[in-house]
Amino acid sequence: MIDAIVEARGAAELMLEKAKAVLRLQVAGSDLDAHQHAAHGVAWLAAYVETLKALATYASTLSSKGKLGEMEQLLIKIAAGEYLNQIAGGIPMNQTEFFRVGSLGLAQADLAPIMSCALFKAGNTPENRARLVDLMQQNDGELTFGDCGLDDTLTEMRSTMQRFAAAKVAPQAHRWHLDNAYVPVEIIQELSALGVLALTLPEEHRGLGLPK
Repeated sequence: MIDAIVEARGAAELMLEKAKAVLRLQVAGSDLDAHQHAAHGVAWLAAYVETLKALATYASTLSSKGKLGEMEQLLIKIAAGEYLNQIAGGIPMNQTEFFRVGSLGLAQADLAPIMSCALFKAGNTPENRARLVDLMQQNDGELTFGDCGLDDTLTEMRSTMQRFAAAKVAPQAHRWHLDNAYVPVEIIQELSALGVLALTLPEEHRGLGLPK
């Protein structure tokens, strides 16, 4: 699993470097506005690469802790496989605009590293999706599906917020919506008492000093 996601990350990074090199040549001495579609597409490609890098880090971190289970592996395989296929076939930047690396002038051969990745064909498969859904159904009621890789403090905070939302917000949210009402001040006060409104404030200002 680790080798497969690292391979996917590497192939995507190589694709990005080729795309950026071509884009630089296109916009050199030119107006970037004339190449908006290409620039927009390369930016999307860069975002996909960052996601694959994050997936690789996630897989490595969980593996080192002995927590890379079947569900986590399926989530990684499906996500990485879909991203690889979109890079090769066209990244949907919105409902009507797709970025295809061929529009930059790159040849089909440039896609070979992407399409030869193990997860390109064996990642987002019907079998993997069906198995993931099966595991999700078996874990119905869990806060999340798969280990998020968070530390114990953040995991407990998430659980606390989930319990608060289930007890105090979910039973009333639809009525608030129908009444076009604000969230009651009592709820805001309880959130404040939990420290939610000061999560990222420095400790010297009575916050928790947590990163975003």
